[in-house]
Amino acid sequence: MEDRYHYRLIARAIAEIDAAHAEGLTPSLADLAQRLNLSEAHFQKCFTAWAGVSPKRYMQYLKLDLAKDLLRKRHPLIAVAADTGLSGSARLHDLILRWEAMTPGEFARAGAGLTIHWGRFETHYGPVIAMGTGRGICGMAFTEVMGEALAFADLAKRWPAAQFREDPAALGNWVAAAFAQRGDVSLTLTGGAFQIKVWEALLQIPEGAVSTYQDIATAIGSPKATRAVGTAIGKNPIAALIPCHRALRKSGGLGGYHWGLTTKRVLLAREAARSEAERSPML
Repeated sequence: MEDRYHYRLIARAIAEIDAAHAEGLTPSLADLAQRLNLSEAHFQKCFTAWAGVSPKRYMQYLKLDLAKDLLRKRHPLIAVAADTGLSGSARLHDLILRWEAMTPGEFARAGAGLTIHWGRFETHYGPVIAMGTGRGICGMAFTEVMGEALAFADLAKRWPAAQFREDPAALGNWVAAAFAQRGDVSLTLTGGAFQIKVWEALLQIPEGAVSTYQDIATAIGSPKATRAVGTAIGKNPIAALIPCHRALRKSGGLGGYHWGLTTKRVLLAREAARSEAERSPML
């Protein structure tokens, strides 16, 4: 119950900050606390525990030129081994992702004979729908922009022959670990070999850093396939965990984001703030 309360609190705080930012305003700590019906001290404590920095410092990361700043300062050239194959793992802070691709047979059967559990969950970034099998999460979508029904259909169309069963308890631990950035999360991906190579490359981009579509294309050995890389990124079925939000245009523009550009900007801002706080704990 306490986690749910904090999810709602931070989601509301982000909405207030983002709305003010869109109008060129910077709300004070007192203003934000008042809008949330909290004391300044309690709001500051809750927000800092989530972001790793104060609300004021976090708002600095929501400036309009954040993407260009990240591209200039935190743009490592990612390297993906030629023999990566179709499985991999990545460690993000205390979160460990373990994943594998569905077999070609499972892919060809379009989910026939497969039961996929799904549920609604609240996160700091807004509500999500998550789907998964006993092997791991196979779909996750932010629903605030596209709506729950459309988000569900967007995920479910990948397995038209599967049976879907609402069972949030089957996924709750994975989803909670994912957004707490702590614990083990198993993923099960379905896609073509090229798509999965792109998604694996995204996992090589550290939190708090970004890359470009061109660099990702080069890293997977297809330097002329920038457009195809962009398409594969757009078809990423697992929001946040496969970090397609860290891919930017070469110009530093945000590019597209399947679940809304506001969500992408907030994800990047929070990751940049956390990363900076680790390097400079006094922020």
